[in-house]
Amino acid sequence: MSTFHVSENGYYGDFGGAYVPEILHANVEALKNAYKLLISDPAFQQEYHALLKDYVGRPSPLYLAKRLSGKYGCKIYLKREDLNHTGAHKINNTVGQILLARRMGKTRIIAETGAGQHGVATATVCALMDMECAVYMGKTDVARQHLNVQKMEMLGAKVIPVTSGNMTLKDATNEAIRDWCCNPSNTHYIIGSTVGPHPYPDMVARFQSVISQEIKVQLLEKEGRDYPDYLIACVGGGSNAAGATYEYLDDPRVKIVLAEAAGKGIDSGESAATIRLGTVGIIHGAKTLLMQTADGQIQEPYSISAGLDYPGIGPMHANMARQGRSEVLAVDDHEALAAALELTRMEGIIPALESAHALGVFGQKKFRPQDLIVLCLSGRGDKDMKTYIEWNDDEKSKH
Repeated sequence: MSTFHVSENGYYGDFGGAYVPEILHANVEALKNAYKLLISDPAFQQEYHALLKDYVGRPSPLYLAKRLSGKYGCKIYLKREDLNHTGAHKINNTVGQILLARRMGKTRIIAETGAGQHGVATATVCALMDMECAVYMGKTDVARQHLNVQKMEMLGAKVIPVTSGNMTLKDATNEAIRDWCCNPSNTHYIIGSTVGPHPYPDMVARFQSVISQEIKVQLLEKEGRDYPDYLIACVGGGSNAAGATYEYLDDPRVKIVLAEAAGKGIDSGESAATIRLGTVGIIHGAKTLLMQTADGQIQEPYSISAGLDYPGIGPMHANMARQGRSEVLAVDDHEALAAALELTRMEGIIPALESAHALGVFGQKKFRPQDLIVLCLSGRGDKDMKTYIEWNDDEKSKH
């Protein structure tokens, strides 16, 4: 049977694998073996799920957005990952990975972050488990996500601004990998998305799959069936999208619609629409789709959302898009900002800029009255208030 899950050797169709420098080979192998053993270990699962319940606050609610549903003529449920501790889905994965790191005897944690939500989630679990923590963050993102930087520092993490390249997520990831190469024995690298060498894409997807496990139970309760007609999520590296779709990957009844960041427009040269614009290459240890020049130089992505401006995409999503399992729409800055304001005014929920891209799907795609839709609201908008306020002021001044 064909499947959209990872193969034994770490591939999703043509995409995936582990392309790592020699110095990290042993680390990646050890991680793969430990992960394989632990993921099916009842004691590990029990500890993980106890923390998700009592520390993270799961299950997150599945909320029927009545006014939004009325406007778009279908039934829209929001999976409220914004209500998790730390304000996004990222904590689901960091809890799992820190437990894994501890069992592997690691004493130091590093991470990369764009919007800062993964950095905050990593710093949070390091405080919880009393582990040393260093977070790499592009200088551009340090400026635009200052509140999250302050949170990480308050939690005891060392935030290291990265000044190479575009000074955003790609560059932060480069530096984190360099650090890992220099400290392979005591350090575990918590990757925040479904990117990087195998087993990371599968591991992050598995720790996030709690989202779709809950959707199944909650839909059955509310609708008498355990699957939606459509699942909608934003996709940058792809962790919330992987979590929301994981239980439904091989279920053809469920259509998957993903929103990537078009930035200032697909053809503007300032975009992060990797699936639309990308070609096959290798980035951060995996074969996937990435934005690159004809001679293989990475093209700098752009999005108003710090969490979506990554030039690659998780190999799971590259394969799903290539095989036609997911429909990928490109949502630009303006559409995302307008969708964020609409949700705020219609439902009293201020979404993260990343999640606002998913909401932008409703402006592009028509649904039928009988369609049952679940949208993963991956994070809350506290961190993006400065951007929202500036945009709102600009809009007012135009009228």
